Amino acid sequence: MEHLHSTEAAVAALRAIAREHEREIEVAHDIGADRTSRRSAAGFEMTTDPDGSLPHEAFVEFGGSPRLSVRLYPDDDALIDVDGVECHDIPRDSVPAFVRSVLGGLAYVKGRRFPPGYWLVVPLPGDETYKELIPMISLTPWLNARVR
Repeated sequence: MEHLHSTEAAVAALRAIAREHEREIEVAHDIGADRTSRRSAAGFEMTTDPDGSLPHEAFVEFGGSPRLSVRLYPDDDALIDVDGVECHDIPRDSVPAFVRSVLGGLAYVKGRRFPPGYWLVVPLPGDETYKELIPMISLTPWLNARVR
């Protein structure tokens, strides 16, 4: 996995993935500690961090199915939503591989009978796998088609 040194580098990687998969993409940027959704380093009414840098957060939404969105935080992590399933604390460097896995058809849903439940499983290169619990009542047609 390549190192993504900034939010803008991650956005550029996501734009490239959208082109590869012929998907439309919309990007919204929030720059400054007073504009980002979670900042603990900056004080009240401050736009910069104590080191003078401007925190940069981006929200990326892919068109098509599955519904896929990525919120890139200035703290080097992301929240990825796959058809209503929120995957928290994904390292920024893992975001492109995660999105490629979903759009490339590698992600699947694993079900179990007892206790009943479903998990979204997203395998990444290098034997890294992310699993997120899916509430049973929220299996979308896309998720349901990937049950194993």
